Amino acid sequence: TQQTNMSTKAFAAAPAALAGGLGIGILGAKAAEATGRNPGAATPILVISIILAALIEGIFILSAFAVQS
Repeated sequence: TQQTNMSTKAFAAAPAALAGGLGIGILGAKAAEATGRNPGAATPILVISIILAALIEGIFILSAFAVQS
């Protein structure tokens, strides 16, 4: 039963990891697109992208800790 419980937790954390990876990938793509459209706004776009990437990663870390309980 312990092995089943561990694999269930892994399957519960996998969608959070997948969603976090997809979210950061989409964020990077849209930031590159926005910078291409308006090169003068590259610095503010970079700052916002870094903040949002950290928040997305933080949500995954919180979900990973919640699954361990």
